[in-house]
Amino acid sequence: MKNIILPILISLTSNITFAQNSEKIQLDSLFTTLYQKEMFNGNVLIADKGKIMFEKSYGLANEEAKQKLNTETIFELASVSKQFTAMGIVLLEKQGKLKYDDDISTYIPELDFYETITIRNLLNHTSGLPDYMELLEEKWDKSQFATNQDIVNELALYKPKLIFQPGEKYEYSNTGYALLALIIEKVSKKSFADFLNKNIFKPLEMNHTQVYRSRFEPKKIENYALGYVTDSTGNKVFLDSFGKEFYTYYLDGIVGDGMVNSTTEDLLKWDRALYTDKLVNSNDKQLIFGSAETKNGKETNYGFGWFIENTEKYGKIVNHSGGWAGYITYIERHLDNDKTIIILQNNSTELTSLPIKEVRRILYNEPLKTDNLKPATPTLEELDKYVGVYVNEEIPLTITVFRKESILMAQAEGQSAFPLDAYENNTFKFEPAQIKMIFNIEEKLMEFFQRDTNLRFTKKE
Repeated sequence: MKNIILPILISLTSNITFAQNSEKIQLDSLFTTLYQKEMFNGNVLIADKGKIMFEKSYGLANEEAKQKLNTETIFELASVSKQFTAMGIVLLEKQGKLKYDDDISTYIPELDFYETITIRNLLNHTSGLPDYMELLEEKWDKSQFATNQDIVNELALYKPKLIFQPGEKYEYSNTGYALLALIIEKVSKKSFADFLNKNIFKPLEMNHTQVYRSRFEPKKIENYALGYVTDSTGNKVFLDSFGKEFYTYYLDGIVGDGMVNSTTEDLLKWDRALYTDKLVNSNDKQLIFGSAETKNGKETNYGFGWFIENTEKYGKIVNHSGGWAGYITYIERHLDNDKTIIILQNNSTELTSLPIKEVRRILYNEPLKTDNLKPATPTLEELDKYVGVYVNEEIPLTITVFRKESILMAQAEGQSAFPLDAYENNTFKFEPAQIKMIFNIEEKLMEFFQRDTNLRFTKKE
């Protein structure tokens, strides 16, 4: 029961209300609220039929220098990079230099001991290959950077078994996309970075986009967002403070599953190009944005570097998220309605949120849920009456309520603190996690609600 709060903090409920009907004002209100609650730090771009309807930056690119984010700030894309890796393979297939159903051992002979794994298996995560991060965590000399070829070498040396037979199941695989990047290099005779730059970034005038490994091959990049996480004490820290043997450091030499760096506006250029035949034709896009199937005919809901979602409300949606080294990234394309959502964050904490459902509701003018409680503005003296340690007699869960300046805060044992909004009738809410707390000051009680959970807590003397 200790995890009653934390698992829900990373997803937003729909109970955020707005006084204005303007989409732009609603979007700004949403992200401003999240920023103020330390749940968002990054850039947002929302477009309708290619026209930017909302674009704004929230927070800092560099905490130490107090450098603010702006609309041209560059972020590491993490797994959003996979769509560019997949496009690289598609372009090589169009050039006749490979086929989707080629065995990967044709290009990576060191792995010929595995059952037949095709390039297509790598693209749609049906290869069954084990996770390279787990393998390197156990076997790799962490005083050295690992590269894509090192993944191959380690697989060939230790020969870990496949998780399942190729094509039998779907399981998201960073290993597959790291191998795809290596295949691109072997077939094109260019580095992964040079191939993407020549064939995608330059043709689309994505002038702020590149493959960049900030630790493996550091260089000066202006207006770059550093990635931050929280340490064991809850303080925001730059990831490199964990040392060179931390996995995001020694794995920094690997590309394909990540390491493309870009801006929101460059990603919009990418989005627009995918509505045209500038890079690929309609047949190619059917593969890229079509859900692959396993051997038993089960849909994977993944194409070539994109998740696929067919909805009644919004039509066909393709998207991808990313999370790595302090970055939380996201791109979503509504293919039937031509709407685009791009969110790039450089903070990854227990509170960090991707409010995609809320953004969708705003874009489609859906009513946002509300209860009828009126907001309240208690004085500092009134807030102090709620302060204390609250315990539940039935489960080992303690919640500490304290005041931070003019905001009431709550913190479950072993978890991060979260801010509470005040409402009438001694009610406080943390809406992003669907938490409501109703206090009875006289009887020293607190009713705790979270989704279907209802618990009563008593204030300790």
